[in-house]
Amino acid sequence: MLIVNIANQKGGVGKTTTAISLASGLAMKGKKTLLVDMDPQANATSGLGINLKELNKTIYNVLVGVSDINSCIITTDIENLSLLPSTQDLVGAEIELVPMEHREKKLLYTLKNLSGLDYVIIDCPPSLGLLTLNAMVACRYIIVPLQCEYYALEGLAHLIKTIKIVKKELNPQLDIMGILLTMYDARNNLSKIVYEDVITHFGKKVFKTVIPRNVRLSETPSYGMPIYRFDNTSKGALSYQGFVEEFITRSGYNE
Repeated sequence: MLIVNIANQKGGVGKTTTAISLASGLAMKGKKTLLVDMDPQANATSGLGINLKELNKTIYNVLVGVSDINSCIITTDIENLSLLPSTQDLVGAEIELVPMEHREKKLLYTLKNLSGLDYVIIDCPPSLGLLTLNAMVACRYIIVPLQCEYYALEGLAHLIKTIKIVKKELNPQLDIMGILLTMYDARNNLSKIVYEDVITHFGKKVFKTVIPRNVRLSETPSYGMPIYRFDNTSKGALSYQGFVEEFITRSGYNE
């Protein structure tokens, strides 16, 4: 079971779209996959068509220790894809975790109770608080979606610094699998400049796949389905399909 975290402390970079597209893409290739929604905004949960009002148990229950993780996981209408959902209640977990012993390892401990999975994909909140820290401690790899805009590299530097601290102090195996450039606009010189800057600074750490700015991708959340179900022939869908293939190759995980 390979655990991968989708993280960027900056919002609006395509983080949740990437998490849903990766998890559902892996599932459609026959990989037993769990998507963990660690964001109190619960966009990954609603993005899979789940009604938040009907949820009785979520990742909040797991983190604060009142429910077993297996009782909180739900199935989705995509074969091989399950979900550990979130709601706004998760905001409270950030506070409730503070006085707890080993507070930064709660997710790690609970994921150890899982079996029969190939991949666990974690969608993090756009912040570097206790929830994101739990995800970093629990995972093997981090994927960083990076929007092609002016301040992209500035935020990335801060995230990398945090990752290095977590690697040194809490999770020696932690590594960045790659940086995924999102919302790329070929007509925009700024997108090209950011792309070239990222390649110059990070080289092979940058995924070859680039996700374009695509209207169909931005429409998918309101329909509660991944891009492959919404419009499988769109540029967004084709790009994410390429990313999934590249991810599988990079992960080196075929058990």
